[in-house]
Amino acid sequence: MDRLDAMQVLLAVVDAGSISAGSRKLNAPLPSVSRKVAELERHLGTRLLIRTSRKVQLTDAGRDYVEVVRQVVGQIKEAELRASGEYEEPRGELRLTVPDEFGRRIVLPLVYEFLREHTKITLDIITANRFVDLVEERVDVGIRIGHLADSALYSMKVGTTGILTCASPEYLQRRGTPRTPAELVGHDGVQIGHFARAWIFGSASVPAAEPVRRVHANDATDACNAAIWGLGIIRLPNFIVDEHLRSGALVELLKDYPAEPLPIHIIYAKQGLLPLKVRAFIDWIAPRLRNKLNEVNAPRLSS
Repeated sequence: MDRLDAMQVLLAVVDAGSISAGSRKLNAPLPSVSRKVAELERHLGTRLLIRTSRKVQLTDAGRDYVEVVRQVVGQIKEAELRASGEYEEPRGELRLTVPDEFGRRIVLPLVYEFLREHTKITLDIITANRFVDLVEERVDVGIRIGHLADSALYSMKVGTTGILTCASPEYLQRRGTPRTPAELVGHDGVQIGHFARAWIFGSASVPAAEPVRRVHANDATDACNAAIWGLGIIRLPNFIVDEHLRSGALVELLKDYPAEPLPIHIIYAKQGLLPLKVRAFIDWIAPRLRNKLNEVNAPRLSS
């Protein structure tokens, strides 16, 4: 039995939640994954996992063993990184997760510029609005919009994004222009599935009404296009609507009732010595992302 291989298989099964999910994660045959876990248990003379039809749970012995195994595997990976030169120059694969619209519009153009300057770094991008567990999915760096929950992750605030209320000129001519949040009642609204703060204004004392949902979209660009077509009032981050405000396709509403800006952070899990590729990326992109966000926010702050 290759004990190190069996340890890594065990971690994959535990992190994935089941033997079948672990086999998919490893891209390995299910019987092979199951056999390696069983061989490890026989070698140790104790049961590590409680298997059910859908998931696995750690026994007390398994919980203690996995905690040590993580440290051992982590130390081995760190030794491999040192031996391969990842601590001598920025090199290797960088796994990055970004929110989809913010990533495409703001972050990724900067990332591609970084790659042109660091030719020995390759990139694996996860663009998603779902929560991505950096440790479980082995992601090096994440960019997140919104307030962070308490966690063991390291974070660096790089700016904010404003939330703007908008509608098309055609819609406002047809339905009238609301002057206060309370006047939103009776208006049509365009909503985005993942954007929970759509109709929350800066102060709890501000009376507000939520428009009647005319359009619901999971994609922010689709929702923005619906508003441009005159189908309702929308609230979106400024990096999505700014170009349409400048072109006149949308008009900003309720300027006297701004929403609290959402913070934007760079996050990463620091486990042992930080690989140089990660440090180089964070040091390079942080000031450029701050500058870009200042550019995006400046027109709104000066208006």
